Amino acid sequence: MKLKALLILVFALVSSCAQANATPPSNGEETIKKNDVVGGVFHSETRKPLSNVSVTAFVANKKEKVVLTDATGAFSFNDLKPGTYRFVFEKDGFRRVSKEKTITRVDEALDLTVLLEEHSTYDFTPGPSHFFDFE
Repeated sequence: MKLKALLILVFALVSSCAQANATPPSNGEETIKKNDVVGGVFHSETRKPLSNVSVTAFVANKKEKVVLTDATGAFSFNDLKPGTYRFVFEKDGFRRVSKEKTITRVDEALDLTVLLEEHSTYDFTPGPSHFFDFE
């Protein structure tokens, strides 16, 4: 019984804190949301999250920011200015993926989920025997 009452109290406190944080400022000013690009990177076959994937944001072929995914495959970019970005996802053993997205407004948020496919273990580079006739 005490545990149930304690859980209800904790839930009520968390709910009130979340509500307080969501309340706009009372001084009449609007809060400006910074550009956020958030997402996740997952294995294409197993759908399991991939950690330590390098995610690079390029704007006009210039590297803007680089982040790594966490243990849950999540990543985020903050403070990106409006523009067209190319996001490149790289991890050893996986094919590189590139996605292009445009951020048009200051208050816009963007969700980007990517599936990475493993590289095949076979090397298809021709060997020396392909260039010589041994007959």
